[in-house]
Amino acid sequence: MSDTSTTAPDPEPFRLPDGDLDDLASTLAKTMAEVRQHGVILDRLGSEPAPASAELPLPDGAPAAPADSAQEDGPASAFILALGGEAYAIEIAALSDWVNYLFLPVYGREISTSRPWCEQWYEHPEAVARLHALWLAWQQLTDAEAGLSGPSTWHRDHLDQALVHLRAPDGPFAACTTSATRPNHRVLATPAPQFGLVA
Repeated sequence: MSDTSTTAPDPEPFRLPDGDLDDLASTLAKTMAEVRQHGVILDRLGSEPAPASAELPLPDGAPAAPADSAQEDGPASAFILALGGEAYAIEIAALSDWVNYLFLPVYGREISTSRPWCEQWYEHPEAVARLHALWLAWQQLTDAEAGLSGPSTWHRDHLDQALVHLRAPDGPFAACTTSATRPNHRVLATPAPQFGLVA
């Protein structure tokens, strides 16, 4: 017997206009950056010691329980300069996503002698420290719990001050790019510590 059922025609291929593809790619990149940032936050939360619960009073003469050594092994600070090894690498990768996909497209502005920048900002310790602090504040103040004025507070108290120092002519990028057409990167030498000099 022959098959009398009719097969549905193949659906027409769906094509997005090229302009929409750019928007989609940008949205996807931002979403991926946010997912990585959330992963870093979750990793950080997982490595933090559990909050101390209310302790019951000990009977008179009972020895106190020894401190948990696992709590002492965790990071003492969320600040990037306090991290080392793999923790630093994870944090700098997440910070790079934030800098490249949010900070620079919105707040990058034109490069000039009065506002230098360096594409290799991650090799400038002061820039890493300032950008990381800015990112930590951004995470806190753009959260829904920060309230409606959180983003304004972030701009006023954190972003404006960070940009003044980061982009200053004598700031961490002073020896780097001062013209977008002539990229340059050089880490300035810092004063060597002088030990043993007593007046």
